[in-house]
Amino acid sequence: MNDLETPLRESLRDGRLPCALAFHVAKETGASPAEVGAEANRLEIRISLCHLGLFGYQAFGQKGLLQRFEEIPEELTVALKAAAEGETIPCAILWQVAEERGLPRLAVACAAETLGLRVTPCQLGCF
Repeated sequence: MNDLETPLRESLRDGRLPCALAFHVAKETGASPAEVGAEANRLEIRISLCHLGLFGYQAFGQKGLLQRFEEIPEELTVALKAAAEGETIPCAILWQVAEERGLPRLAVACAAETLGLRVTPCQLGCF
């Protein structure tokens, strides 16, 4: 049995692995988020409750929580556009921008959505 299998299975909620718990498993085991995501995929464990609100909210009657904002602060717009790679922006960059500005990750993801930026790649390898 893989060293990640037990902590992953113990972290399941309603048969799925919340994003936050996937990162907790990574931290506790010393594995990278990508390794945790790959092992979850191998075990056919679905990730849920994405930190960025992109997916995994079916229990709440919807796929994700993203919404478009009417306005985005100019400083955030500049930061996201500068960090974008064409029309995409990595999940890890959104986390970093949120941390640097003291903003919720979901708010930064919504700002990216408003700017037409597609989030990829996911740190867990979900997309």
